[in-house]
Amino acid sequence: MKRPVLTIYCLLVYAFLLAPILVVVGASFNAGNFLTFPPQGLSLRWYVTFFNNEVFMRAIRTSLWLAAVSTVISTIIGTMAAIYYVQHAGKRKELIRIAMLSPLLLPEVLTAISLLFFVYTIGIGTRTIIGLVVGHVLITLPFVFINVSASLESFDSSWDMAARSLGAGRWTRFRRIMLPLIKPGVIGGALFAFIISFDVFTISFMLKGIGMSTLPIQLFDYLRTNFTPEAAAVSTLSIVLTLGVVIVSEKVLGLRIHRF
Repeated sequence: MKRPVLTIYCLLVYAFLLAPILVVVGASFNAGNFLTFPPQGLSLRWYVTFFNNEVFMRAIRTSLWLAAVSTVISTIIGTMAAIYYVQHAGKRKELIRIAMLSPLLLPEVLTAISLLFFVYTIGIGTRTIIGLVVGHVLITLPFVFINVSASLESFDSSWDMAARSLGAGRWTRFRRIMLPLIKPGVIGGALFAFIISFDVFTISFMLKGIGMSTLPIQLFDYLRTNFTPEAAAVSTLSIVLTLGVVIVSEKVLGLRIHRF
């Protein structure tokens, strides 16, 4: 395939993928009273309405807190599982891999229903946020495991042996040798975990507590009775927050990939 044709093809694919996002962002600046595109004039009125809506602001705070906690837990567990899988699993590697990736193999709604039965069986129910955190960790854990495992595949065990021969302890070897080398995988897995946790709907819908709502759930409830550009403003902010996390992480952490 010639280079100009390939360039045009890539541009068309990017345009197809970005078109829905551009429509939502454009609709959020609509001056009219209904969610339409192209906008009937440009205005920031629906952003002002959104930021003054305490229900949406509380949902954003809940989603950010839940995504942050789930990311930390899934990153720790996923990293430890990946290290065991690559270096110590032996003949059990395939079994462990299937077990870690099983949340991705099943439909999300089945996972959510199973978790709902589980949290009620052990007595958690919807009285606390623990069940919701468990669900988000379960659905984000495979992404951390995949990214860290890929980084570990290129890890040379001779570096660890050399550090051991020089008297370095297990924690020192992990902190000074392994962790800096697998840092791209850890960061990538954490980013995936945060974004997926922030946007996941079915798990949150099934496991949310009474009076608790994440941003996707609150947006879904809003669109059932309202069809104003405020929904587009909420969606645009969600897109900006997700991009912001990716950009900040890349700038702050990605450029220091060999420093820890």
